[in-house]
Amino acid sequence: MIRTEADKQSDVTAKLEQIEQRLRWLSSWTIHNANNLRPKRDGLKVGGHQASCASMTAIMAALYFSALRPQDKVAVKPHAGPVLHAIHYLLGEQSRDKLERFRGLGGVQSYPSRTKDSIPVDFSTGSVGLGVAVTAFSSLVQDYLIAHGEMAEADAGRMIALMGDAELDEGNIYECLIEGYKHDLRNCWWIVDYNRQSLDATTADRMFRRFDDIFETCGWRVITLKYGKLQRAAFAKPGGKALQDWIENCPNADFAALTYLGGAAWRERLTQDIGAKRGVSSLLAAHDDVALARLMTNLGGHCIETLVEAFNRMDDECPTLLIAYTVKGYGLPLAGHKDNHSGMMNAAQIAGLRAELGIAEGDEWDRWAGLGDNLAAALQAFVDDSPIARKLRERGAAPVRLPDRLPVPDAAEQSTQAAFGKILFDLAKSDEPLGDRIVTTAPDVTQTTNLGAFVNQRGLFRRQELADVFQRAKIPSAQKWTAHQAGQHLELGIAENNFFLALAAFGLSASHFGSRLFPVGTVYDPFIARGLDALNYGCYQDARFLLVGTPSGITLAGEGGAHQSINTPLIGMGQPNLDSFEPAFADELALMMRWAFEHMQAPDGNSVYLRLTTRAISQEVRSSADWEDDAIRGAYWLRQPQPGAQAAIAYCGAVAPEAIAAWEALYEDFPGLGLLAVTSPDRLHRDWSAQCAARWNGQQRGPSHIDSLLGVLSPSAHMVTVLDGSPGALSWLGGVRGHRVSPLGTDRFGQTGDLPDLYRTYRIDTDAIIEAMAQLCLDDR
Repeated sequence: MIRTEADKQSDVTAKLEQIEQRLRWLSSWTIHNANNLRPKRDGLKVGGHQASCASMTAIMAALYFSALRPQDKVAVKPHAGPVLHAIHYLLGEQSRDKLERFRGLGGVQSYPSRTKDSIPVDFSTGSVGLGVAVTAFSSLVQDYLIAHGEMAEADAGRMIALMGDAELDEGNIYECLIEGYKHDLRNCWWIVDYNRQSLDATTADRMFRRFDDIFETCGWRVITLKYGKLQRAAFAKPGGKALQDWIENCPNADFAALTYLGGAAWRERLTQDIGAKRGVSSLLAAHDDVALARLMTNLGGHCIETLVEAFNRMDDECPTLLIAYTVKGYGLPLAGHKDNHSGMMNAAQIAGLRAELGIAEGDEWDRWAGLGDNLAAALQAFVDDSPIARKLRERGAAPVRLPDRLPVPDAAEQSTQAAFGKILFDLAKSDEPLGDRIVTTAPDVTQTTNLGAFVNQRGLFRRQELADVFQRAKIPSAQKWTAHQAGQHLELGIAENNFFLALAAFGLSASHFGSRLFPVGTVYDPFIARGLDALNYGCYQDARFLLVGTPSGITLAGEGGAHQSINTPLIGMGQPNLDSFEPAFADELALMMRWAFEHMQAPDGNSVYLRLTTRAISQEVRSSADWEDDAIRGAYWLRQPQPGAQAAIAYCGAVAPEAIAAWEALYEDFPGLGLLAVTSPDRLHRDWSAQCAARWNGQQRGPSHIDSLLGVLSPSAHMVTVLDGSPGALSWLGGVRGHRVSPLGTDRFGQTGDLPDLYRTYRIDTDAIIEAMAQLCLDDR
């Protein structure tokens, strides 16, 4: 017997429907097991989202086992994480043990995690909206690599986000849309699980038609899957047009409530509203209550055939928003209930679902329980032969050779921000492999953060060449920014969320695409806080980038309090997977930049943050390089104290001149006075914390770096700490060896003024350091 294409497709659809049921069961059972069967030592609810998983199972079955290609990458809706793990369980890539430990130590994470989960996870998700927008920037990274000859066009994959409709409330998605339009975004799908229920409410009815307008305006194709095959067939029958019109106009809240109440409630309401219309009563009478409930919830997002057809229509590079209507909790007793977001099936309900699927008690973890050996074997063969089973595994990239040292800009006085620009410019002019691998970006502050010279040399990245009109017209300008495919600067608008998501996407290039890039992003230091969630997101999934926050602190005197950063040293200390430095001198900066590029590509490395300033200061004359290793570890003695010294000054960053001047003024009164240059409060503190933890855990470990440095002082020594930032970044130094500390810094909003006035007002000038030391001595009497 010859099988037609229709026969083959019907067979595929049947298999996908079986897989969809299995994903719904495994995700539900994983959550049920964690909350109701696994012992709870703390008595707390483990959590999970059975209803949110159930609304996505058909979409994910059709996507993963029909539409996905090996090179495609997917960011999965956070609350559908258990479905992703169920998929990899069917593929043999996830273990039962980890599923049984869902949300437990060493088990499946609450939300998909690149660094914590053992299955392949393309993008971590958790903070809603970020996992959606990052796919657009990942697509731009792919285009960058293709344009630079690092990837073949034929190998381009689609960057796909599976999102809940509540994520459409996230502002960063629309910021991303604008940036994507400017950069001619392609190969990006955003698939919306449009179940019209969020944690607190049902989605506003009037918003739906606006999404089409917004996305189409930004160059996206919008496909809406509202009706499944059963509904479309019913609409073609007598009374069907009236039924379709009723569904079109049914408020979201009403639809959800009727779904929960079931077939009898649907019948009563439909009879009341449209029962008198021609053909409706016969149409309703042709369905019993079970069949009627099934018909009314046969939305496009639950119809495998409809989904597969839609994915086939999207087989090009056009960015596409697919809105799939679904029911939250589809196929579960929780379907449609307004409290189902965090709700869970009780023991009787999960037992009912198990019986409905023919799964025997005790076989809950069996991949194909209740299906019979032949069907189970056929389904496993189908899964094993799917393109997702041949997904390209992340392979990383070979290390890039770095110069032994980066050149130190030669100037008697200079700021760290200016030195940063000169170092990058030297790299741009060089033939070093590092220069070719750097890609820079900034949220509309390229010129004012000293990236301009690098961009002049290397150009802006655009897939279509764009000439500099001012240059062509021979109008003098310091910026000669030609845009072309070989360019190495990604020009961004002023949205900091986009900036950090772009850094995250470029910082994953080695893992995602096997080609190593060194993303370098500059941003006004106080505005790091505007994109802090996206910064945390990039660090969480181990993206590697160099973040440069500049100018910083009240040293940015004339700009006033809104532009003067205070807490960024604490952000640098508190953010995991981010090593922060605050150099004072150009040679410190060159050393740290070279270390950063090496650390960014190390297996145990991470991202690096430099806090820089526009204040030009006299450079330190070095007699040797003995200080360099200590500087990388976080601090070194700029002026070495005598053994048993009774006092020391510790400073960080821009206030180096004040600290040096105070040291010179106090040295005669405090013989052997030390001057400690703290280059990284972050690395110092983490090293000290590790020392403490090792001691508490009974492990053998030498003293921390700061312990060794301060060990030269007398146990009763006094210490003044000072920086242009929160004093808490250095005040902890007193806890290392019990020294008394007077911490100076800025802990309130700044204002406009010049440096002498502001440093005096906020007590970080030379006089404040001297007075603080004197007060420590007086307090000891």
